[in-house]
Amino acid sequence: MAENILLKPTHPVGIVGYGAYVPRYRLPATEVSRIWTDGKGGIPIKEKAVPGLDEDVVTMSIEAARNALGRAGIDPTEIRAVWVGSESHPYAVKPTSTLVAEAIGAVPNVQAADWEFACKAGTEAMVAAIGFVGSQMARYALAVGMDTAQGKPGDALEYTAGAGGAAYLLGPAEESLAVIDHTYSFVTDTPDFWRRAYQKYPEHGQRFTGDPAYFKHIYEAGSTLLEATDTTPEDYKYAVFHQPNTKFPQRVGAMLGFSKEQIETGLLVPVIGNTYAGSAIIGLTAVLDVAEPGDRIMMVSFGSGAGSDAFAITVTDATLERRNQAPRTQDYIARRTEIDYATYARMRGKLVMK
Repeated sequence: MAENILLKPTHPVGIVGYGAYVPRYRLPATEVSRIWTDGKGGIPIKEKAVPGLDEDVVTMSIEAARNALGRAGIDPTEIRAVWVGSESHPYAVKPTSTLVAEAIGAVPNVQAADWEFACKAGTEAMVAAIGFVGSQMARYALAVGMDTAQGKPGDALEYTAGAGGAAYLLGPAEESLAVIDHTYSFVTDTPDFWRRAYQKYPEHGQRFTGDPAYFKHIYEAGSTLLEATDTTPEDYKYAVFHQPNTKFPQRVGAMLGFSKEQIETGLLVPVIGNTYAGSAIIGLTAVLDVAEPGDRIMMVSFGSGAGSDAFAITVTDATLERRNQAPRTQDYIARRTEIDYATYARMRGKLVMK
């Protein structure tokens, strides 16, 4: 495979700061089962994170962005782009990115935009930020992937559709706590998951979302990156994949040759659910919280519609001094308040009164 298919900037780029956010409220999967199946049948995860009444993609993105800035230790006015990827932006017409940029003090000399590509909107923004910084149009660019819980009442998605995500401040490699060595993107038109305008909940193609969508795209992106960089799974300490449920990332990891031990650190879906645009990148934050200098990480996202972004990352010495400058991802996961289905329905506006 020709090396020139890799997306590599002219000037090396890395992660200068990163931050996660997970709401404190948790809905056990047994509660969803109790309401819709009388407690019978299997449950795909343990519980999922649910945003509070005063939380949305904007507020959660601000929290994650502030954590990224805390680790980076830079003046926010040096940021030249703020990009937020999500499939649950609070406004149809009104950018999330300008609100985030204002809240963190990055305005007015900044480029801002919202991104979409289902669950890979966050990594899509990261790839664009790498290009922006790598071309030296900007010294720093902020990419965020964040979503709120979505899922039609009683649908299979309601078990796993969680909330949360992560923010990454991309900058020069020499300032980074982790260098992004290579990226590669694989995209086809595969209609496995969609939501038309004015529809409240997304629809999905049942089992079709697996083999022709999730597994094909992650496998092709991951295997191509390995081949093009002349690396093997044994060269990486950790691997992170998009996490719609517990089984899919484990299966695709095995298909690519990664062990369960390489995957488990970044596998957060059992306790916070599928955070959509934040799914893969919040898993990466959990890995960066514990990784040591020299460790190599592979991350592959997936977005329905469909496509995957694959990253090869190497951790630097700077990670040791910066990781404690903001809350760790497991701190947010440990901070939990359990709720029942009625409270969840109220918080998520499931009951519509006319």
